[in-house]
Amino acid sequence: MELAKGNYSARAGWTAPGTQLGMVTAVNALARNLQEMESMRETEAERLETLIANMGSGLLMIGRNSEISMANSFFLNQIGKDDDRLIGLPYKAAALPEALVILIDTVSIREKPVTEQIDIIAETGIRTMAVYSAPVIDKHGGWLGIVVVMHDISELIRLEKIRKDFVANVSHELRTPVTSIKGFSETLMDGAIQDESAAMQFLEIIHGESGRLEMLIEDLLDLSKIEKEGYVLRLQPVNVNEVIERSVRSISGRLKNREMTVEVDYPHELLIKADPERLVQVLVNLLTNAVSYSKPGTLIKVTAAETASMVSISVTDQGIGIPAEELPRLFERFYRVDKARSRDSGGTGLGLSIVKHLVDLHGGTITVESEPGKGSTFTVSIPLADK
Repeated sequence: MELAKGNYSARAGWTAPGTQLGMVTAVNALARNLQEMESMRETEAERLETLIANMGSGLLMIGRNSEISMANSFFLNQIGKDDDRLIGLPYKAAALPEALVILIDTVSIREKPVTEQIDIIAETGIRTMAVYSAPVIDKHGGWLGIVVVMHDISELIRLEKIRKDFVANVSHELRTPVTSIKGFSETLMDGAIQDESAAMQFLEIIHGESGRLEMLIEDLLDLSKIEKEGYVLRLQPVNVNEVIERSVRSISGRLKNREMTVEVDYPHELLIKADPERLVQVLVNLLTNAVSYSKPGTLIKVTAAETASMVSISVTDQGIGIPAEELPRLFERFYRVDKARSRDSGGTGLGLSIVKHLVDLHGGTITVESEPGKGSTFTVSIPLADK
């Protein structure tokens, strides 16, 4: 009776003699087998539940009567629903995303698998999902329901867009100097070389454009090397004062040409864990931008201070500033706030992207505060060296 109730831990007594002893032994053996089978079933069920709950894709099961029979946590998180409120509801009454309901309807009508890419509005914004939905049919052809598997491909879509934008931007940036070089060289070949003053002017333009082309290629190679997997910095204790002084000396020519000065303020001893050459590259990029986007004769301030376990190095200019809506995209490759002025200043549009990657590799952060017409402050934070 206990076994019939599902109590497989029950055992028969051994008090009765004779034939009944064989029956007791057989019943207890049956009980042990049933208990082991139940334990295995529970273990398999737990494994399956764990697998479904932790898989990297959303899973939705719809029963034969169009009711939702199962939804894993990934799926629920993506659509912002609660398991208790969703299970048992008809899928059309569960307030699922409209595109998903249409997809399920299509599978139900066609009785064939369907794969589509749909957009879902989530708390984190619009997410792009690759959705596969198929009918579940038993071996006798009976309808059991519909299964939906949903995979978030938003990051893949974003990376693909970045790749396309990158190719388009590189093509555009290369076309401008190449067109100039080709045009002026053709003019020289057509006879302008006989006019000494015009020829010299054209050659200066060709030389300047070839220099810009070289700078762009060098920045592209540099960025590619930094982004490459396995790229390692040569980290060592570095004196912040020395890095700042080297960086300021590197742009002394630009400062002199624009009659600008740099005011430096930092403690005497600040040691950070960094690659000195790459950190100089970061500061030179920031200082070069400060010079390029500021009026001649203005002041640039460089300050360093210790904050918690980090050292913050700030570069403040009195330049044109950056509108607030532009700040989130500032570190994208080829992104320029003032496109015409960026090209006139000789910038490639890759400097800040290189800076961001190098700071990230140091385990640091970079932030920017800016106000149009008043200037900008870029702050790089790098971990202190181990004492």
